[in-house]
Amino acid sequence: MSNEPTEQTTGKTAGETPVAGRRRIGLPIAVLAVCTVAAIAITWLLTTIFTHKQEYKSPFTEVVTIDETVVDPAVWGRNFPLQYESYKLTAEMPESEKAYRTPTEADPRTFTAKSKIEADPRLVTMWQGYAFSVDYREPRGHEWMTLDQQLTRRMLEFKQPGACANCHVSLPAVVRQLGNGDEAAGWAAMNKMPYKELDAQTELHPVACIDCHEPTTMKLRITRPAFIEGIKEYKASQGIKDYDVTKDATTQEMRAFVCAQCHVEYYFKGDEKTLTFPWDKGLTVNNAIEYYDEVGFTDFTHKLTGAKALKAQHPDFETWNQGVHARAGVTCADCHMAYKRDGASKVTDHQIASPMRSDETVNATCLTCHHTTEAEMKGRVEQIHTRYDEAKDISFNALDMLIRDIEAAQANGTPDAQLDAARAYQRNAQYIMDYSVSENSRGFHAPGYSISILNQVTDLSRRGQLVLRGVDVTNTPGPVSSATPPTTPA
Repeated sequence: MSNEPTEQTTGKTAGETPVAGRRRIGLPIAVLAVCTVAAIAITWLLTTIFTHKQEYKSPFTEVVTIDETVVDPAVWGRNFPLQYESYKLTAEMPESEKAYRTPTEADPRTFTAKSKIEADPRLVTMWQGYAFSVDYREPRGHEWMTLDQQLTRRMLEFKQPGACANCHVSLPAVVRQLGNGDEAAGWAAMNKMPYKELDAQTELHPVACIDCHEPTTMKLRITRPAFIEGIKEYKASQGIKDYDVTKDATTQEMRAFVCAQCHVEYYFKGDEKTLTFPWDKGLTVNNAIEYYDEVGFTDFTHKLTGAKALKAQHPDFETWNQGVHARAGVTCADCHMAYKRDGASKVTDHQIASPMRSDETVNATCLTCHHTTEAEMKGRVEQIHTRYDEAKDISFNALDMLIRDIEAAQANGTPDAQLDAARAYQRNAQYIMDYSVSENSRGFHAPGYSISILNQVTDLSRRGQLVLRGVDVTNTPGPVSSATPPTTPA
């Protein structure tokens, strides 16, 4: 009997090789393995999609109930821990921007932001006779906005109105308390009340969640009456009547408007000291000058020259409106509060700081539209800053010379008519200069516009110097705002 394996014992057909047999057995196993992996992957994908849909439908877990009485952001943070963690980072600032000091019982701060007036004495000259000439510092995060306001020498050594609280405290609870639940009455009371009295009567906090969000829906909202009225007047100047920001603003507009409640130019109107935005004629610096001239408003009399001077605040919103980003629909939040992903949810970064602070933040903001590198983007921004600083120095020197010339001319017999004309030029040049340096972007928000208004400062200052010397400049070509001698309000 033969001992050779047969077809029956090997499971192979005649002529089949051993390798071919193993392939025939392995094929079903491979198919089964692939199907198993595919099934696992599909199950994972469906589960993930379902989970993300649930996350999208319910973007936060309600741990505590939030309403209009909850001011403390830490309580809101129990429902929104990721946003709150980034909000707390507003307390941070780069080491290079700190000015260390010895704390005292009256002022426990171990550091502040660096002084702008120490870095540039031309600011002191420009503000002679006004509180900003004694203390004016670089901006820093929202965490410091109330404490720094309470402890600035402008507050400690000068009488300031309660209207300052519009931009330096969390407002809703303050106006409700002052008005016994009537926010309009509380707003009116706060404006005319001395700031020190307001500080003594109420507990003041930095701006927090409640200032920008509705407690129940988390929708963005406006809580500053000055903005509601100001944007209504601005829209009217554009032909849009009866504009109601709470009903008419788009979601994207609100991502700029909530910031514009504070990062704007304003003044204290009338005996009531009502904080008011000068937007009736538009949002440019020359629109503001036209408005102030029409209502006859002056912030202070310049100590060195006697000029009726205006003090600009921080017109970030108005300046941004003149730039390419505003025209493209890019808002404050898009650059200063970039989105981050957490599962299916988009989480807004509440540190609210410069997007230039790291490669990560440049990538999350600029590079979502600009297809380049972080280094190249930082280089672009630095170039804008450099060009702005160079133009600012030229203009500021011209203004400083005008002030010195008027001061000297008062003692050398220069006719009053020439002095008055020079003071009027100073008023306009100084306000535009102040407007430019008080805006926080160093030209970035609207580079072309920023350079153009600095050119006006130079032109107005040189015209003022010429009229002191008896030169007729009324028909000299120049900016519209300075084509004729500006008038000084009575």
